Amino acid sequence: MAAEGDVELELEAEENCALSGNKPQEKPRKHDSGAADLERVTDYAEEKEISSEDLQTAMSVIGDRRSREQKAKQEREKELAKVTIRKEDVELIMFELEISRVVAERSLREHMGNVVEALVALTN
Repeated sequence: MAAEGDVELELEAEENCALSGNKPQEKPRKHDSGAADLERVTDYAEEKEISSEDLQTAMSVIGDRRSREQKAKQEREKELAKVTIRKEDVELIMFELEISRVVAERSLREHMGNVVEALVALTN
């Protein structure tokens, strides 16, 4: 923070410069390229417009990928449903880890009915 004496000196220096016709030296200003940068960005965006064909192609690629993922998920669920698990194993996992039946069954099915592997996976 400037002291009162410093402020007075600055004011006197400015008055002296104004009386003598000399302008105080201004700091050289840097070119503000923000507007120019913005103009370049908008020019680029205008040049690269998305056509409806490109949009349709992108949508079909996304739709194909989703359908493949959905089909793979359904096949995985069918495989897991074929795995036989014992009721005692499900109850053991449920009571020891205090989790729901659905989670216990899912873990056992994913580990092909192996109780030890299912317990290890659930505790990690």
